[in-house]
Amino acid sequence: MSQKEEFFEYINNGYKTKGDFIELGAAMLGEETITNAIVKVPLKTLNRHGLIAGATGTGKTKTLQILAENLSEKGVPVLLMDIKGDLSGLAKASDGHAKIDERHAKIGFPFTAKKFPIEVLTISEQEGTRLRATVSEFGPVLLSRILDLTETQSGIVSIIFKYCDDNKLPLLDIKDFKKLLQFVTQEGKEEIQGEYGRISTASTGAILRKIIEIEQQGGDLFFGEKSFDVEDLTRTDEDGKGIISVLRLTDIQDKPKLFSTFMLQLLAEVYETFPEQGDADKPELIIFIDEAHLVFDEASKALLNQIESIVKLIRSKGIGLYFVTQNPKDVPEDILAQLGLKVQHALRAFTAKDRKAIKLAAENYPDSDYYDTKEILTQLGIGEAFVSVLNEKGIPTPLARTMLRAPMSRMDVLTEKELKSVINNSRLFYKYNENLDRESAYELLNSKIEKINIAEEKAIKEEAFKKEQEKLAKQKEKERQREERAAKTASRRRSTAQNPIVKVLTSATFIRAAFGILKKVIK
Repeated sequence: MSQKEEFFEYINNGYKTKGDFIELGAAMLGEETITNAIVKVPLKTLNRHGLIAGATGTGKTKTLQILAENLSEKGVPVLLMDIKGDLSGLAKASDGHAKIDERHAKIGFPFTAKKFPIEVLTISEQEGTRLRATVSEFGPVLLSRILDLTETQSGIVSIIFKYCDDNKLPLLDIKDFKKLLQFVTQEGKEEIQGEYGRISTASTGAILRKIIEIEQQGGDLFFGEKSFDVEDLTRTDEDGKGIISVLRLTDIQDKPKLFSTFMLQLLAEVYETFPEQGDADKPELIIFIDEAHLVFDEASKALLNQIESIVKLIRSKGIGLYFVTQNPKDVPEDILAQLGLKVQHALRAFTAKDRKAIKLAAENYPDSDYYDTKEILTQLGIGEAFVSVLNEKGIPTPLARTMLRAPMSRMDVLTEKELKSVINNSRLFYKYNENLDRESAYELLNSKIEKINIAEEKAIKEEAFKKEQEKLAKQKEKERQREERAAKTASRRRSTAQNPIVKVLTSATFIRAAFGILKKVIK
């Protein structure tokens, strides 16, 4: 048996599967594509997560597109993070090309152009069905981890949530939370301190700064109502195809805090909502996170621990997470170790740091008698990749240099007119894009503060009136006392004047006689 025949048997035995599967392409030996040596991914193991890595321009996005198409065709819904803005073409069939036919002839099966059902979503100002979540849905623990708060600050967030629960204050958007931070240290200080304990203004100020950071990145659009129901991500169309939800994030690359906040909330909500199902025949939902470093670069240690826990646990809910990034080192090692499917496109070796990264990337894959992995990683062509998947028993398959199939849908974006048509025909668009601003903590607290202010103003007026009355009373008392003294003085004068002796002494006859006697004496 020739080496080529041995290799053919090696690949077909290694990728044999009893259940349903996705065909990624054909294995290559050297530069030759071995026709019908098909590299397959069992649907049953797609909830074991995965990685698509490679340098810019090597075909990562097209690999993501291929996987999304084939998952949809198998009835598996998909959520795509479209950060570069080039995935909307899934809604239209490929125009075809001679090079596509040539590629598929090498692989061993014909090319078929198809379109797929998509839903256009957004968390920013771009057009699409709006994804929102309320502050209360985050809960105090998750919100504190996202904000990277200290233990003391996290305690204050817990007090705020407890106060809202106890007083039936809906905590919906950022302005609600900011208003509560102000209230607990100002108008409601005495109430809070008496029932929940003292709250430091320095701590609330630090929390407020973290909230403003998210708000400035567009968090005011994400936090609020109407909350998105994650079960709407698991729909199929009338033909049984899984709907591909394309989340437009082209304006989010400079807002990593908002992106990581959204991703963690989404994963937490999916984990809390979906029931346990173990290893089913196919996954419930597959989520592709493009430019995955945006999730991890700004993440605190507590946030990374939260993501790692979710990655470990969420597969039992039938959810698969696929990270798309330039280099495997962009993904933390503890998370990288959880990823079953690995598709590695070419890496570039321009610097010593690049060569070191290539060596580390090669170590992520099984040893092979047919490849020098480290060497070939720099020689892979566009649309070629090293592939290793988990078979139905959870064992890594042989490493295969793979000529990947071409996407069945358009490898370009929709026009503005086509995009508007998709959005306008969406049932979810009309369900979630209504602007709601019902009475919540902000309005209720403002009403409460107004009542407090009115009561305080009334108390101040009453106190001022009381003081004025006391002042008038004192003035009246002084006037009465003055009049009384004057009356007594006048009375004494009248009594003296009416005395007989005084009358004689003060009479004109007596005075003349007295002066006459004095004159005689003087003479």
